[in-house]
Amino acid sequence: MSPILDMNTNEIVAYDLALRPNLEQVSRMLDKVFKKFTNLSGLIFHSNQGWQYQHKYFRKTLEKYGIIQSMSRKGNCYDNSVMETFYGRLKTEIYYDFEGEYSSFNAFAAAIEEYINYYNNKRIRKKTKWMLPVKYREASMCLG
Repeated sequence: MSPILDMNTNEIVAYDLALRPNLEQVSRMLDKVFKKFTNLSGLIFHSNQGWQYQHKYFRKTLEKYGIIQSMSRKGNCYDNSVMETFYGRLKTEIYYDFEGEYSSFNAFAAAIEEYINYYNNKRIRKKTKWMLPVKYREASMCLG
């Protein structure tokens, strides 16, 4: 899974799921976010040091849209703690003890899609003033 999490709203703004990490996966993920948001110039994209995030295509695409790239230090999960926390929640809530319920990749992909919808549109957080992430983003855009 290759997601983009907005650290302001805690919303998963785009993601792509594949059987294995590959360049097409991150390309599809970026396409989704660029269709959703037209002006991302000056934003910081933080990731781990996965080969796909170091790839020339990925780096050049971020540069083209004016996005600043940031990467965790090698072997330091604390640098990417926000995303690691998301992964921990996702695994606890829909994966651990449920592994046998996913009969195929498509069944798992449907569960991920349902979870992301729940995470963005139904799960409130103190960080977002007890608002849903999507609503918090919409309210922030109105104020900005």
